[in-house]
Amino acid sequence: MSSFDFDLFVIGAGSGGVRAGRIAARYGARVAVAEEYRVGGTCVIRGCVPKKLFVYASKFAEEFEDAVGFGWTTDKVSFDWSTLIENKDKEIDRLNKAYIRNLEGAGAELILERATVVDAHTVMLASGRKVTARYILVATGATPFVPRHLPGHELAITSNEAFHLERLPSRIVIVGGGYIAVEFAGIFSGLGVETILVYRGEQILRGFDDDIRNHLATEMKKKGIELRMQSDIARIDRSGDGVRVTLNDGAGFGAGQIMFATGRIPNVAGLGLDAAGVELTPHMAVKVDARSKTNVDSIYAVGDVTNRVNLTPVAIREGHAFADTVFGGKPVEVDHSLIPTAVFSQPEIGTVGLTEQQARQGFKSVDIYKTSFRPMKHTLSGRDERTLMKLVVDGDTDRVLGCHIAGPDAGEMAQLLGISIRLGAKKSDFDATMAVHPTAAEELVTLREKWVPGK
Repeated sequence: MSSFDFDLFVIGAGSGGVRAGRIAARYGARVAVAEEYRVGGTCVIRGCVPKKLFVYASKFAEEFEDAVGFGWTTDKVSFDWSTLIENKDKEIDRLNKAYIRNLEGAGAELILERATVVDAHTVMLASGRKVTARYILVATGATPFVPRHLPGHELAITSNEAFHLERLPSRIVIVGGGYIAVEFAGIFSGLGVETILVYRGEQILRGFDDDIRNHLATEMKKKGIELRMQSDIARIDRSGDGVRVTLNDGAGFGAGQIMFATGRIPNVAGLGLDAAGVELTPHMAVKVDARSKTNVDSIYAVGDVTNRVNLTPVAIREGHAFADTVFGGKPVEVDHSLIPTAVFSQPEIGTVGLTEQQARQGFKSVDIYKTSFRPMKHTLSGRDERTLMKLVVDGDTDRVLGCHIAGPDAGEMAQLLGISIRLGAKKSDFDATMAVHPTAAEELVTLREKWVPGK
């Protein structure tokens, strides 16, 4: 009989922690999962799921406008924020219950309390109860970064609070230039909010292909979103029912809300990892090896708290791999390369593989194929919006190194393209594939002419 209360104790019931707990329990392990907030984690409760619902909501204004060109009459159209919030909350409640049901159905015990690490095999619950486990898995995710040195930072919201606003502001300032910033800029703008995005960099979406970054910035401006690049917030002051924002160049303006979307930091504060001797990276993430093990043999970590690739599917894969390795006798190392991803901006972005810039740094010969066109829908809607598609190809081997799309359903296309590129598809394989007509995706298999800079 084991001297431990559990074989596995998971701290955090997000996507990675729940998956690890479920799979470990199915292998016969005695599993407990502790969660201090709600089961489902950032993605389900206050991240990608409610955000995608908000994206859907924000697109209807343009859909109604576009419908006129197709013969529809759309009089008396209105939007009610409270209805969206209420229905979103119902869906999140449903998902929360589903996660609990699946976890408990697998045989794991759910403990709705905060848990902290005491030592290599012990955790302390908020109730004061100590629990021992052969293995401890840290899956506490990440939390929005707020620049607390900034005067007035307490007046700002983050993505956490954006899902629960009592009412829409007439104007919002969003600080940041990454996924969350551009997605919420599209959401608020689509819902009729005057939107200003402030970013200290030269262009939004650092790390993405430059053509995609520039294309999205252009399209966002067409939608009325004001982009203030190479700018930063100097201070925030209360002004009536809203705030007054002062930039580092001295410019100032009022807004109903200011939202920080300046990245996320690993959620390690107060977890007690130092007491167990768990090593952290310079960026305060839990340091792990290829199999998610820390420097303490009994303590592992998965998901955003490790700051490897901060995406929900990655956390799920890492959690599953951990359970397979430790409890299933099937050692697995997660491959973090060639991960397809989407940005639910407006227009949407889907991407997988190397950017043109990355490819030119690593390969002697790089061929670029790209096209920009007006989606078929907008030939009748009259909307001034364009789609961009780009293939990055190794000129010596013909292997497709990357694909980057900005336009409708780009995320859906990126998922399937991820399979092709992971399998080592060549440009000639794309060329030999019959087109599905009429679709935007057919452009990917009909690109024939190499792009030449300056032409």
